[in-house]
Amino acid sequence: MPAPMRVAMIGNGFMGAAHSQGWRTAPRFFDLPATPEMAVMVGRDPNKNAQLASTWGWTEASEDFAATIARDDIDIVDIVTPGHLHCDMAIAALEAGKHVLCEKPLANTVEEARRMAAAAAAAAERGVFAMVGFTYRRIPAAAFARDLVARGAVGTIRQVRAQYLQDWLSDPQAPLTWRMDKSKAGSGALGDIGAHAVDLAQFITGSSLESVSGIIETFVKERPMLGAGQGLSGSVGDGTGPVTVDDYASFSGRFASGALGAFEATRFATGHKNGLRIEVAGDRGAILFDLEDLNAVQYYDATAPATEQGFKRIIVTEAEHPYLSAWWPPGHLLGYEHGFVHQAKDFVEAIAAGEQPRPSFTEGYQVQRVLDAVERSAEAGSTWLTTAA
Repeated sequence: MPAPMRVAMIGNGFMGAAHSQGWRTAPRFFDLPATPEMAVMVGRDPNKNAQLASTWGWTEASEDFAATIARDDIDIVDIVTPGHLHCDMAIAALEAGKHVLCEKPLANTVEEARRMAAAAAAAAERGVFAMVGFTYRRIPAAAFARDLVARGAVGTIRQVRAQYLQDWLSDPQAPLTWRMDKSKAGSGALGDIGAHAVDLAQFITGSSLESVSGIIETFVKERPMLGAGQGLSGSVGDGTGPVTVDDYASFSGRFASGALGAFEATRFATGHKNGLRIEVAGDRGAILFDLEDLNAVQYYDATAPATEQGFKRIIVTEAEHPYLSAWWPPGHLLGYEHGFVHQAKDFVEAIAAGEQPRPSFTEGYQVQRVLDAVERSAEAGSTWLTTAA
């Protein structure tokens, strides 16, 4: 039997449910070199934490982060807390000898991300590894889009268009939550969903953004307060509070390859629930991935005869496609949650092999520099700024 690899998850919100699904399912569909065991879930509210731990399949519930990472029987620490807690928790877990999976964006500031990347590099020298959770890389169609680009299907890349469109804040009466508090979230649409667009565009193209010019806006500057101690679903309390993050971000970018990019991230795109769309255009063709059609890639072959040209929809469900050999017969579709299963699989396999899992904290740090440059560019009137360290 594969050796156990015991996991402690820190946090129990929406991402906690998704990560729990991943840890629970991965060893049941993939032949892993080690079996992840859901040992303990850490949260602040003992009643809520115990109930969710039982529901999601965790053996124990705890309110003590320090005691948890000090345990000899914990191998992996999975951090799914708000961003302002990532830095100290990740560094403490790495220094305690635990492998770390941390949700995106890696941190709230460039300096925090730099410290985390440095701590991860030092830990890697001791055989302890860290990875940032840009889960959309693990959607089979997104991974296949990267494969198409890597084998030259679009030729020399000229343009990249990336959008992440949601509308859950378009109602000005939607209550104030931690995601609208810069001290906890770091940024708004830019970091929350724009980070995904940046990472996925760089992943698919194989090239990094080197400079950006951006604008950001906060459309609704005050929102109703939540009741004391309430979370995303809590009752609305008295009064209003300031929104201290962006609602909308848009920026142009130049890739190291010379390609140009256009990016947009908003939680005010009325009618769009979860629209992450990446289009890559080159001199030989183009590819398009859309999260709202996540089992397919659109491919345009510019070398085909004019009478046969047009975007072709490729259903990504064959056993030969990334990750699909472990799942269902061709044509039987996967969903959002499968990306977290693939994330757990890849993380465990890399650790067992003694290899750096991807994306690394260094890659997360690079994305953080892009986000920071966009914010600084917007503050400076859309000036072009470098993303270099």
